[in-house]
Amino acid sequence: MAAEEIHRASTHAPVNIAVIKYWGKRDPKLNLPTNGSISVTLSQDDLRSHTTASCAPSFTGDSLTLNGQAEDISGARTQACLRELRQLRREVEAQDSHAPKLADMKLKIVSENNFPTAAGLASSAAGFAALVRAIAFLYQLPTSPTDLSRIARQGSGSACRSLQGGYVAWNKGEKDDGSDSVAYEVAPASHWPDMRALILVASSDKKDVGSTAGMQQTVASSTLFQHRANEVVPKRMHAMEKAIHDRDFEAFAALSTKDSNNFHACCLDTDPPIFYLNDTSRAAIRLCEMINSRHDRSVCAYTFDAGPNAVVYYLANDEEAVAGYFKALVGDKPGWEGKRGQAIQAAQKSVLAGGEEVAAKLLQTGISRVILTGVGDGPRRVEEHLC
Repeated sequence: MAAEEIHRASTHAPVNIAVIKYWGKRDPKLNLPTNGSISVTLSQDDLRSHTTASCAPSFTGDSLTLNGQAEDISGARTQACLRELRQLRREVEAQDSHAPKLADMKLKIVSENNFPTAAGLASSAAGFAALVRAIAFLYQLPTSPTDLSRIARQGSGSACRSLQGGYVAWNKGEKDDGSDSVAYEVAPASHWPDMRALILVASSDKKDVGSTAGMQQTVASSTLFQHRANEVVPKRMHAMEKAIHDRDFEAFAALSTKDSNNFHACCLDTDPPIFYLNDTSRAAIRLCEMINSRHDRSVCAYTFDAGPNAVVYYLANDEEAVAGYFKALVGDKPGWEGKRGQAIQAAQKSVLAGGEEVAAKLLQTGISRVILTGVGDGPRRVEEHLC
């Protein structure tokens, strides 16, 4: 008897870290945001979700395995993604009578992250982007990244931005059905390729307050948030797109840090208050400010998502000034082993003085590892299958 044919496709999808933050939903069911956002897609050579989607006539039910553990696939968000992807596949099959009837087969999805899940490192963004992109490859859908972003958004809002590389914006949209709430490319990675990021991992534990619950609490109780959504973010969206187009790091840095601070101020203005930052996070902020003060310009910019991990952006020419400074403080932590990390010259510890010493000690005790990365491309199709 001939072996059953199993149809499969695999992809790598990247993490993105927002510099203009998404927070709050105007429609929780459709994952429609209260404000737009802009992110930097990070290199999937360093941070990625690897997902294989397969289907076969003998599969008896849809299944999802993440990092070796079976996950519930019956949730409304995941089902919304699967339903829309299957409908697009049925349209392909209706146009081609010879196309295999994949839409009616059950799916087996296996995914692995090479970074901590649910620890403020945008794992759901990379995960849902990889899920949607892998199934789209499996179904051979003639669908653009922007169209796929509308589907991925329903699984995880920020996932829509991980379907493209470089610098990506998510339009909040105005329509009730969410059809115009999609991601679009502000500029490809090649436009500003020397953007770098140093991630200071302050915790790999699961967050006390998940993003979805946190957003609902903030929208319901924060008066500061309403001003942010209606006044602050729309202006910063335009300013950030200009900074990216102009490759103006001074403007990029000012907008990134101010928006991160404003976002976390809204979290503190929530009832009850939400604390995503910790003492280690605040030490990283203080040290970034000291680096910029020492150089009399903005050589680095910090930003924090819904978690304590600092993402420090800087340009390649300033790697020694920024990454070298942090290597002098936490050079004994994992993450410096690669070629790039070893090439970074640590600053002399003798230059640390005053308030830096206090912040440095907090950082040394609170950081578990570092991740060196930079701007990267969008999802890649790969032939390494997980199932």
